Amino acid sequence: MTREPALLDRPRSAAPPPLDWLTLGDAFEAACLLRCTPSPTAARPNAALPAHLPGVEFNREDAAQRMRQLLARLDIPVTHEVAVGGLRRRYELHRLWVPQEQRGTYARMLDAGWWQGRRELLGGPLPGASPARRRLVTRLAAAAWRSALLAAGRHVRRHILGVRLGDRELAAVLIRGAAVLDVPARLSAGTGCFLVSVADGPDRTRILSNAKLEPARPAC
Repeated sequence: MTREPALLDRPRSAAPPPLDWLTLGDAFEAACLLRCTPSPTAARPNAALPAHLPGVEFNREDAAQRMRQLLARLDIPVTHEVAVGGLRRRYELHRLWVPQEQRGTYARMLDAGWWQGRRELLGGPLPGASPARRRLVTRLAAAAWRSALLAAGRHVRRHILGVRLGDRELAAVLIRGAAVLDVPARLSAGTGCFLVSVADGPDRTRILSNAKLEPARPAC
């Protein structure tokens, strides 16, 4: 039986060609959004690991709309379904599904976006890097935080702004991203999750300012 492409698995020996920097920003942000979420509840139990699934589920409409916007820029169509649940407290789940014929492209694009973006962010910018590369790294840092604030579990207290994540590598990316944005961040391990937080005040304001939702890059 043919195995579906594994989203965000570690790269194989044959690395994909690098993405151009504009495409990389969108692909990396979409990959971060995916890493913030659990597998869709409509998926069959034990059918596949979350990273192998052809869909993603959000409990916030703005996160789903952002993912749709990014995938549209990457020429990947999706179907958007909305499910309503709850009794006394109603809630919505927004599910995005990639058509069968586009799943290979979806997997390769998000895989390449994650690993190339992660490498750029964790490894640089090196001394002497060009202004363009420094802007790229700043953009990737902002994209990671924007994704987490949209799709991860927010942990807001009077003295901190934090996000809960189940993904250790994304937590490391957020710590590095905060440093790129000149903000110290703290990583705490909880039961089954990681909490990345920044202090209230100027640090919180700087993160929110850089991670504010902006349109995906315009059409050419």
